[in-house]
Amino acid sequence: MRDLKIPEQRHPEKAHRPDNAQPKKPSWIRVKAPTSKGYFDTREIMREHRLSTVCEEAGCPNVGECWSQGHATMMIMGEVCTRACTFCNIATGKPPEALDVFEPGRVADAVAKLGLNHVVITSVDRDDIDDGGAEHFAQTIRAIRHRAPGTTIEILTPDFIRCGPEALEKVVEAKPDVFNHNLETVPGLYPEVRPGARYFHSLRLLQRVKELDPSMFTKSGIMVGLGEERQQVVQVMDDMRAADIDFLTIGQYLQPTPKHHAVAAFVTPEEFAGYEKAAYGKGFLMVSATPLTRSSYHAGDDFARLRENRLKRLGLGA
Repeated sequence: MRDLKIPEQRHPEKAHRPDNAQPKKPSWIRVKAPTSKGYFDTREIMREHRLSTVCEEAGCPNVGECWSQGHATMMIMGEVCTRACTFCNIATGKPPEALDVFEPGRVADAVAKLGLNHVVITSVDRDDIDDGGAEHFAQTIRAIRHRAPGTTIEILTPDFIRCGPEALEKVVEAKPDVFNHNLETVPGLYPEVRPGARYFHSLRLLQRVKELDPSMFTKSGIMVGLGEERQQVVQVMDDMRAADIDFLTIGQYLQPTPKHHAVAAFVTPEEFAGYEKAAYGKGFLMVSATPLTRSSYHAGDDFARLRENRLKRLGLGA
């Protein structure tokens, strides 16, 4: 039995990689350790319902702030991912278990107990399952709609790269409010950073969501500080807009362990502000670009602004 708390067992494919030095974080990237009652209350609800969160599994720096407000990104389909991206701290390998048929109900119960206005549901990649877990996503969305009908739902999905087109169709038919799938980095870094994925497949996935349901909000994000050039980031923006993506997130890559991809640079807040300005100039409805931005950081507030911005663009807002 693997112990996922031991780095060599959590990431067996990285165990023999040479160490990359972890540079000292600049002042604008440091966060305080979580201590609030809200944080511990949220953690208790997650434990009570036997749920995993990407907040913990991926070592998100914002966990203290988000959990103190009762916000958590729930991770379905287990704790072990079939991919081995060099930036990611989620455990990798062959998942030891089949999908838990009771998990959608437990997620819905936790959403109701937390009283969430907006929830983000993500997952590990499950390339060992024929539909990549698409039906499990759909069941989770439907369970939340039943148990917490007032909650808006954002999903952050795998790429379903080994599945037929019906996999994506199942998820879109369940009608999440936001469909998010992260491109993660510029195409030139895919072989090194995201070797199990394909840039243009991920881009086409998001474009296909809009073709299936033009009213659905689409969202995607990348990390910077992996070794990309500014012009490459701007090109990704153009590619996203060509796929009609509504919402762009850009955040600083932080290296989980010495075995993970090295931090090539700490991008300054001023550079992030420049990316945000450029992205709005290209027509995104919503942009979040800061060092601590993550896919689901402030997701509820951002969703409200996203809807408002669409109405304004359509001439229906204030």
